[in-house]
Amino acid sequence: MNLPQINTSLFKQLRFILVETSRAGNIGAVARAMKTMGFSDLVLVTPRFEHALQDPEAVAFASGAGDILAGARVVGSMAEALDGVHFAAAVSARLREYSPPVLTPRQVAEQLSAQPGLRAALIFGNERFGLPNDIVEKCNVLINIPANPDYSSLNLSQAAQVLAYECRMAALDGAPRAMNVRQPAGDANEIGFQGEAASAAQIEGMYQHLEQSLVEIGFLDAGNPRKLMPRLKRMFARARLEQEEVNILRGIARHMVGRRKD
Repeated sequence: MNLPQINTSLFKQLRFILVETSRAGNIGAVARAMKTMGFSDLVLVTPRFEHALQDPEAVAFASGAGDILAGARVVGSMAEALDGVHFAAAVSARLREYSPPVLTPRQVAEQLSAQPGLRAALIFGNERFGLPNDIVEKCNVLINIPANPDYSSLNLSQAAQVLAYECRMAALDGAPRAMNVRQPAGDANEIGFQGEAASAAQIEGMYQHLEQSLVEIGFLDAGNPRKLMPRLKRMFARARLEQEEVNILRGIARHMVGRRKD
C-alpha cells in the first residue's frame, strides 16, 4: 500500500495570524482547528483583552490543543506578525475594490504546497469588523471562501478550519494542480531563473519608498492621493515580487528623485 507523500515543510512554514480578536473562545477554537490539521504557528495581533492565551475560555475551547496556545505569540503590530513572512493572504468574506487578486482556499493551498521553502501567513480579522483595508492591501492575495451567498457568515474558527483543511489536503501529495503556480527554485522543470521571494517587510519598505519618490517628483499629491497607491499595490501583488525585483524598483525610485534634484 502506497501512502501519500506529505509536504511537511508547509506544516512548519505556514503561520495563522489573528487580528484584534474579541472572544477568547475563538482563539482556543482556532488553536484546535490548527492542531487537527497539523499546524502550530499562531500569532495574535493586539487581541482586545489581556492574557488572551491564558484565558480559561481559550483553554477550554482549545480542547487538547493547549500546546498550540502555549507556543503562540502576542504582538503589537502587523509588522511584527509578518516578520520573516514572504507571502501574506488575507481571509475575508467582503470583497474590496482595490484588493489583491482574489483566490479560493483551495487555490491558495495548492500554491503554498507547490513552494516548499515559502514562509506564508493566513490573516484573519476581528469577528465583527473583519480586516481593515490597509492590511488587505498589503497582502499578496485575498482569500474568499465560496460559501452560500444567501448566508455566508462563518465563525472565525470555522474559517480557520476550512483553510487548515485545504492546506493539509494540498500538502498530502505535494503536487500542484493550479496551472499558474510557480515551481520551487531549482526544480528540474523550471523555465528561466527564479529568485528568492521578497518578504512582506521588504515589499512594504518598497511601497513607502515609492510613495515618497512619487510625491517628491510631483506625480502623487500627498494631500489628495486618491487611489494611486492602492492601485499600485494591487498591481504589484499580482507580480509576486522577488527580492531583486524589489531592489530594482527601489533603485528606480532613488534615480527618479536624483534626476529631479539635478
